[in-house]
Amino acid sequence: MPRVKGGIVTHRRHKKVLKLTKGHKATRHSLFRRAHESMMHALFYAYRHRRERKGDMRRLWIIRINAAARAGGLSYSQFMDGLKKADVEINRKALAEMAVKDPSSFSKLLTLASAKLES
Repeated sequence: MPRVKGGIVTHRRHKKVLKLTKGHKATRHSLFRRAHESMMHALFYAYRHRRERKGDMRRLWIIRINAAARAGGLSYSQFMDGLKKADVEINRKALAEMAVKDPSSFSKLLTLASAKLES
């Protein structure tokens, strides 16, 4: 059986890795072995941080809702409890958007939540 050299396949694979690591520092974008390590770490971080971003966004929404609720005289937990008692099912993303872009409708929700807390 004749010997087969895999030069073309290897070269293409190396080029693909080096293209992915463009912009990395020092030899992490020019030497294949270092670039491969750099690429593997970068891809892992990207994967992990895509999942972390969900929690980051939820924390941001809660901070915004809390700030708007406190401006209306309620804490975040009291506001959410009042909404639950009033059977208002609206997610935190929509509430945060409403708090920033439509304060008048958010204040209506605040009065509804505070009324349910008192009764």
